[in-house]
Amino acid sequence: MTAIIRAHDLAKSYANGKVVFSSIGLNIASRERVALIGSNGAGKSTLLKCLIGLLPSSGGEVVTLGESFRSAPSVAQLRRIRRQIGFVFQHHGLVSRQSVLTNVLQGKLGLPGGWRGWHHSIAKQHWREEAMQALADVRLLGKAGARADALSGGQAQRVAIARALIRRPKLLIADEPAASLDPAAGHDVMRVFSELTQEQAITLVYTTHDMEHALDYSDRLIALKAGKVFFDRPTAHVTRADLKDVFDA
Repeated sequence: MTAIIRAHDLAKSYANGKVVFSSIGLNIASRERVALIGSNGAGKSTLLKCLIGLLPSSGGEVVTLGESFRSAPSVAQLRRIRRQIGFVFQHHGLVSRQSVLTNVLQGKLGLPGGWRGWHHSIAKQHWREEAMQALADVRLLGKAGARADALSGGQAQRVAIARALIRRPKLLIADEPAASLDPAAGHDVMRVFSELTQEQAITLVYTTHDMEHALDYSDRLIALKAGKVFFDRPTAHVTRADLKDVFDA
């Protein structure tokens, strides 16, 4: 399979000398669903940002979506990388007073001609059709005309998924996407992630503190502990004892 992300000997530290992680090596292939786990402060979110060029690393090499860089990508490289990525974060980041349809269309911002995604009234017709299909995919077609602030937490996060998918990304990055949701809504959101990335042949990399989400919706688990990769193996081969070891001091 084609490698979507490769990292060799990756390290990150801050000016005060604090080491976040070091000697990180990983290879994420096309269409994989990868859960990144570890305790608070293990560096999961920082690693994600370094892998996609949003934070500079302190050492090592990264190749993401065909772009090779050390420390940080060039401006042109970062632009090319970001055009191929969809993002979903713990907070959905929807514009509360805008319609659900407009919020989905804003996923086009940053792409060529993306200014037309600012509002559904100026969006291209085929973009509106794509947005409606994305809402259908996340089972919210009937909410297209509703204001974003009228949605439940789970519904809002599914709109955020639709907004990411309308970019037609090769890679979907999700940082604690279900952390602020109740258990039922959290599983619903993760199920949508899992099913749609498989159906649309998108690589999914997500961080989570919920081990049920890590086990149920990934093909592979990468655990960080004490600034290193503690283990990296197929999810089917990970035991409850393995997970306990990740979080034990």
